[in-house]
Amino acid sequence: MPTLTRIVFGGEGLAEFELGEYTDHYVKLQFPREGAPADERPKVRTYTVREWDPDAGLLTIDFVVHGDEGVAGPWATAARPGDTIDLRGPGGGYAPDPDAAWHLMAGDSSVIPAISASLARVPAGATVHVVLQVHGPEEEVELSSPGDLHLHWLHGDADDGLAEAIAALDFPAGDPHVFLHGEATSVRLARRHLVVDRAVPAECLSASGYWKRTLTDEGWREAKADWNAQVEAEAPARG
Repeated sequence: MPTLTRIVFGGEGLAEFELGEYTDHYVKLQFPREGAPADERPKVRTYTVREWDPDAGLLTIDFVVHGDEGVAGPWATAARPGDTIDLRGPGGGYAPDPDAAWHLMAGDSSVIPAISASLARVPAGATVHVVLQVHGPEEEVELSSPGDLHLHWLHGDADDGLAEAIAALDFPAGDPHVFLHGEATSVRLARRHLVVDRAVPAECLSASGYWKRTLTDEGWREAKADWNAQVEAEAPARG
């Protein structure tokens, strides 16, 4: 089973680091291969910002580790104080639409940082449903929002758990603005339910697979383009 390893970055290289207007901030990390020639390009991986403390200049990132497989996971497991790595960013692509009829945010523990930041930007009184799938109650965290927050936790790692939890919701009137990120299979099944069964317009969704249970980070990086194409093809035709 994958595990999470938390790394806190600091140093002079973060002196000018600033988060932008989005709430799903990410950075790109460059992992050089040990013993590689100087002209070999490092492996680049994208990671969600777990926390940024501008006063202390500390950046926190959670890594999904699949044993000794992949590139980033083994690096995170072996990392020690004083180790260095190159970083680019931050970037992002989502922020809650203040004019949306209501909001739906869903995913797993890997997206809690982005959802927490997004909840702070929901307009006062706006309805927001949050569905989070974690291993157990020990992973539940306190979340708050100026909006009318409805928080739904589910435990376990069933691929269809997220989709089933969303299907059980009593949707408010109007189209939601949806943030749906996390484990790839769970995201795909939940997105399919939203666009096919609930007729949510595809343009109202931000959906992304951050990782996949059956693949290393390297394997997921190679497979993600095909996954994106397959997911987009499931959106119903408009008009």
